[in-house]
Amino acid sequence: MAEKMDAPNNVSQPDDSISITRRSSTSRTITEDQDKEREKVRARNPNGFSRTTSGGVDVVSAEEAFQELNRQFSRTSRLSRQQSRVSRTKSRISSHKKDVEDADVEKLSMEESEEAWDLETTLHGNRAADEESGIRPKRIGVAWENLTVKGIGGVRNIVKTFPDAFVSFFNVPGTIMSILGVGKKGREFNILQNFRGVVKPGEMVLVLGRPGSGCTTFLKVIANQRYGYTSVDGEVLYGPFDAKTFDKRYRGEAVYNQEDDIHHPTLTVGQTLGFALDTKTPGKRPGGMSKNDFKEKTIDLLLKMFNIEHTKNTIVGNAFVRGVSGGERKRVSIAEMMVTSATVCAWDNTTRGLDASTALDYAKSLRIMTDIYKTTTFVSLYQASESIYSQFDKVMVIDEGKQVFFGPTGEARSYFEGLGYKEKPRQTTPDYLTGCTDPFEREYRDDAEGRNAPQTADQLVAAFDHSGISKALAEEMATYKAEVQQEKQVIEDFKLANQQAKRHAPKSSVYAIPYYLQIWTLMQRQFLLKWQDKFTLCVSWFTSILIAIILGTVWLKLPKTSSGAFTRGGLLFISLLFNAFQAFGELASTMMGRGIINKHRAYTFHRPSALWIAQITVDMLFASVQIAVFSIIVYFMCGLVLDVGAFFTFVLVIISGYLAMTLFFRTVGCFCPDFDYAMKFAATIITLFVLTSGYLIQWGSEQVWLRWIFYMNALGLGFSTLMMNEFKRLTMTCDSNYLVPSGPGYDNLDNQACTLPGGIPGTNQVSGKEYINLSFQYDSADLWRNWGIIVVLIVAFLIMNSTFGEAIKWGAGGKTVTFFAKEDAELKKLNEELARKKEKRHEQKGQEESSDIDINSTAVLTWEDLCYDVPVPSGQLRLLSNIFGYVKPGQLTALMGASGAGKTTLLDVLAARKNIGVISGDILVDGKPPGTAFQRGTSYAEQLDVHLATQTVREAFRFSADLRQPYHVSREEKYKYVEEVISLLEMEDIADAIIGDPETGLAVEQRKRVTIGVELAAKPELLLFLDEPTSGLDSQSAFNIVRFLQKLAKAGQAILCTIHQPNSALFENFDRLLLLQRGGQCVYFGDIGKDAHVLLDYFARNGANCPSNANPAEWMLDAIGAGQAPRIGDRDWADIWRDSPELANTKEEIIKVKAQRLQEVGEAAPVEQKEYATPLWHQIKIVNKRTQLDFWRSPNYGFTRLFNHVIIALLTGLAYLQLDDSRTSLQYRVFVIFQFTVLPALILSQVEPKYDLSRLVFYRESAAKAYKQFPFALSQVLAEIPYSILCAVAFFLPIYYIPGFQSASSRAGYQFFMALITEFFAVTLAQVISACTPNSFIAMLLNPPIIIIFSLFCGVTIPKPQIPGFWRAWLYQLDPFTRLIGGMVVTELHDRPVHCKEIEFNTFTAPSGQNCGSYMQDFFAAGGPGYLASNVTDTCQYCAYKVGDEFYSALSYDFSNRWRDLGIFLAFIGSNLIILFVGSRYLNFNRR
Repeated sequence: MAEKMDAPNNVSQPDDSISITRRSSTSRTITEDQDKEREKVRARNPNGFSRTTSGGVDVVSAEEAFQELNRQFSRTSRLSRQQSRVSRTKSRISSHKKDVEDADVEKLSMEESEEAWDLETTLHGNRAADEESGIRPKRIGVAWENLTVKGIGGVRNIVKTFPDAFVSFFNVPGTIMSILGVGKKGREFNILQNFRGVVKPGEMVLVLGRPGSGCTTFLKVIANQRYGYTSVDGEVLYGPFDAKTFDKRYRGEAVYNQEDDIHHPTLTVGQTLGFALDTKTPGKRPGGMSKNDFKEKTIDLLLKMFNIEHTKNTIVGNAFVRGVSGGERKRVSIAEMMVTSATVCAWDNTTRGLDASTALDYAKSLRIMTDIYKTTTFVSLYQASESIYSQFDKVMVIDEGKQVFFGPTGEARSYFEGLGYKEKPRQTTPDYLTGCTDPFEREYRDDAEGRNAPQTADQLVAAFDHSGISKALAEEMATYKAEVQQEKQVIEDFKLANQQAKRHAPKSSVYAIPYYLQIWTLMQRQFLLKWQDKFTLCVSWFTSILIAIILGTVWLKLPKTSSGAFTRGGLLFISLLFNAFQAFGELASTMMGRGIINKHRAYTFHRPSALWIAQITVDMLFASVQIAVFSIIVYFMCGLVLDVGAFFTFVLVIISGYLAMTLFFRTVGCFCPDFDYAMKFAATIITLFVLTSGYLIQWGSEQVWLRWIFYMNALGLGFSTLMMNEFKRLTMTCDSNYLVPSGPGYDNLDNQACTLPGGIPGTNQVSGKEYINLSFQYDSADLWRNWGIIVVLIVAFLIMNSTFGEAIKWGAGGKTVTFFAKEDAELKKLNEELARKKEKRHEQKGQEESSDIDINSTAVLTWEDLCYDVPVPSGQLRLLSNIFGYVKPGQLTALMGASGAGKTTLLDVLAARKNIGVISGDILVDGKPPGTAFQRGTSYAEQLDVHLATQTVREAFRFSADLRQPYHVSREEKYKYVEEVISLLEMEDIADAIIGDPETGLAVEQRKRVTIGVELAAKPELLLFLDEPTSGLDSQSAFNIVRFLQKLAKAGQAILCTIHQPNSALFENFDRLLLLQRGGQCVYFGDIGKDAHVLLDYFARNGANCPSNANPAEWMLDAIGAGQAPRIGDRDWADIWRDSPELANTKEEIIKVKAQRLQEVGEAAPVEQKEYATPLWHQIKIVNKRTQLDFWRSPNYGFTRLFNHVIIALLTGLAYLQLDDSRTSLQYRVFVIFQFTVLPALILSQVEPKYDLSRLVFYRESAAKAYKQFPFALSQVLAEIPYSILCAVAFFLPIYYIPGFQSASSRAGYQFFMALITEFFAVTLAQVISACTPNSFIAMLLNPPIIIIFSLFCGVTIPKPQIPGFWRAWLYQLDPFTRLIGGMVVTELHDRPVHCKEIEFNTFTAPSGQNCGSYMQDFFAAGGPGYLASNVTDTCQYCAYKVGDEFYSALSYDFSNRWRDLGIFLAFIGSNLIILFVGSRYLNFNRR
């Protein structure tokens, strides 16, 4: 906690409080000392399941325990560094020197001595230093009464399908209300009801409740975070301040730490905490310490406190960027919130992902800081141990949003037992209290009190209201409120301390630093974010330079003639457009960054608007350098005007365009609630911007109602500025292509005219100013005016960006909603049957439950001398070392060990999921090597719950049964088995629920059940593997899952399951244990026994005795040194195991089992080994059916794509409304056709993420041998076809008929086929790119260069004759758009008559004595294009084209080739499909 924790330690430290035994020359001495310390800790604060008898926290024993914790921190820090040095050294040494050098490394580590570090003394010292410096203590209590929180819900939401998107879109008022968050999507209900309580400074409250009971809502509301709820009623007082006042004046003093860890993945741990401290370093610091010293000392303290010093320079990472581990990331989140130095702290399930010892250390750290700094602390935890529970003063129990208990921790258990609930001495108090709120888990005593015990949440509330604890609470609240009114000095100290924490910030501000310092701090962070994201930076630079070089070679040394006029404009437009749309990624990053912004806003680190200003400032720096390099390459290779001022203006305008579009996309990202709205909005505005930019349709030719957009369009203003900048300095020579008449006998300029706009009869020189004035209506005098408007737009977008960022809080509330499939007759009947079964099960509660599940598993899996090595830069790293074991049917085997011991690795190896590394040793099924059917015969429930989001639970189970159970089993039998699985997993209520994703679907525990159910539905013939099936669950859910696994084992299933720190009740359910220690070494394999007596006897015989009150599952991990404590004993437990009789017995048992099974199997008929259970055609049928349903239930995906097609076609059609037959319209018709090339750009960005997400599910299912890659890839193609046809029709009709294209069926039909082929080509191209890249992020980075190259070389922006020979010879021919443009242009313009407008005629005079007809006769006879307005005058008015064919023949197109072009374009789709099927078959990016 910033100002609280980081003063220098000015207080002298008593020797006995921090005494640490110095490292002696032998490890034995250290181990003995550590053992003694260990036993002392156990004696004082046993880590078991004993009942609490005191009335709260015993301060004296807690302080003694903390002294041990302090020593533990010091020792752990030292051991951690020691281990890291050992591992680094080990990776460099060869195997034959291993033993010798290991000893040397250990000796080297032992000889180093380090200063001991003491947590409590440090914090006490800091507090004393604060007081000496005049820094006031800051403490405030919280009281709440009649607290009721309401939200929207309670309605069964039916899953949305594709047609629903149309209904909601055309319901305009409803859509607007939805965007603005107005209007209700269900009925209002109470999330929390009538809560009351008080927590004084220095007290800790544990908040308990089942998932969904309201714990998170309570913590958020008590931390004064009320966004996302319809109302918060009742009174919450922070000291004397009500919630509104406290939020306005002291917002950062109450903070909430959410369950999920959201950080910038590319910042290091040190930088993440450093940024937090930059915004929170107080103005008044102890001992006049400098800001930098304070910052460094605080970071070091926080890292030491949580034993993550080694991660200081490691990036934080996330699910996609590799960084620190999940547990370490959780500790970073905890440390970051401590920096806020808030007085009221709410922590939501902050021990998720931490092992038991780290979780306990965290709880003790909170305890000691709460005691010293008198903070008010609220914590909700899942699977809290008794040791953690004993750290708290009070406990709150919530049931269905109602407060059923609030009082001292020491009285809670006896209170619930007194109500009539059965005593459960072996259950931890938190588990017992939570279990009393679960109607299916609580048990009643067999006496009168038991029969009258509360059975509903309302009855529990009534019982509490009439209890003595409730009366005591009322008295305590009254006393507290009276004290608050009298303790004026405490409140004054709080106000003064709040001011002292500020650094130059205004008194009224809730932020610690002023606005300008927030911007400066954010600029520093933004620089690090950009600089450290090397991959994105390199790709961006590579793309920019690549495109610059391509542009430079295509327009190499542009001629200063009339032939270079149009292409010069094309170059300027593409240079501006490419750089402006480099900013498109800002849309996604802005929306994805909302979580961090909302968190930092709540922590009062900075205002959101400060971030946007800082971001654009730093972006301008990075972009300016990149654009300058781009400009140098393009400008000088293409031979643009060689003028210093012109060059720098060119660079300035492109940078300005980039900044304007960056801010535009960020503004859209702030304003829109989700990505689909943003895509629709952005597609509409971008289309308008591009159409009105002045290149595709000149300003004077635009529809009058569109012209005003020019003045709000940074692209149009930028393009006009670039054109003025270039052409005002340019005078062009009219070459023969533009002189009329030209050819033999026409060499007198007095009788010729230049057809280029701006040409003057009698001269071949054309002024650039006149050219842009006549062609584009640009006046070069407006150059700086237009740039000035761009600057105004930049400022306007920045203001809008900042305003929306401050005012709109998308994602700050957030509540998951479950959707259900529509119930038909079949589902209704099935659900009624499930409900009957459920009722029957509850009636038979306590009796042995029967099951219809029939498991015929007889095979035994054995592994001997199993090793696994993976390649690392320094050679080979061994992850598993000489492991022996087996799994028999009917046995539930636990696989346990420290984090990083190799549990998941062993499961992957046994389940044949590894595709890298070297596996040695024997893995045998019934004494034989596993056949091709092995993977299909086993089921593996992996740790990550990867499912198709649009499936229901029942559909997911049926899909698994359809493809993984044998083909000869009837569908009715498979589906009947699925209903049994649903019943056994107790998922009756959510059988038709949509699985969704973690944010908007089933809860964590429900998703875990789905993962297990999918594997069970496959009815594995051999065995079931499960990886961490209880991680992230509350203790009740974890118990239910393990109890179910035991049920399966009893039915005859062979199960091997990794388990994460189980309590004793969970551990009792397992038959056997395989225990690993770090390095993948086995330390035990064998029976566990009743009350773990077999396991504990093994440890006792080898010198480690388990205390009677300890949980064996936690103790054994500590004993082998898996936690933070050193191992018990002087020998390595892996060495003990290698020499043990238990290992010899295991080897004998393996030999015996193999021989027995070989004999039994040998007598049975041989079984055919099939890699897949079902034939290929069946796989295609089932997978395609599911994929079609997936697309149907993804309304936003299909509708956003359709909307973008319609809006682009509609706007383009209206912009070119009913084109006439003029000469200019010929070019416009080509530009309309060119708009067809926009489709792939849109489609790629939508199809790639869809394919990538589907592929993640395919990786899991293909590893289980459910189906091949061909059905997957084919189903993705087939599912896109209906939507592609719909989009093609919706795009074609407006863009073809509104501009007035040829309506003859032979022409329109051909053009529609081209539109349809373009759609299919774009979809298959997107799938090819996705199939050939590891993820959609990399695929997205490839899109811009691909689309730009395709658009550049198709013959529109630069005609074929002008493309340099190198590119023309191959890239022009290989460009699919060449066929698209070539076929469509000739079909539209063939035989189309041209009638020039008055302004389009070129005027020249015929030689004296001749009229125009006779003068031009030879020109026309030689095949010259165009016609004369009149043949009989001597002032000739010449129109450049008579028929459309004359226009496109100059572009090297031919009408006779149009069907050839269509065929070649179709062939491109064929080549895409071939690459797709081959790529998806042989490119496996799922490395494991």
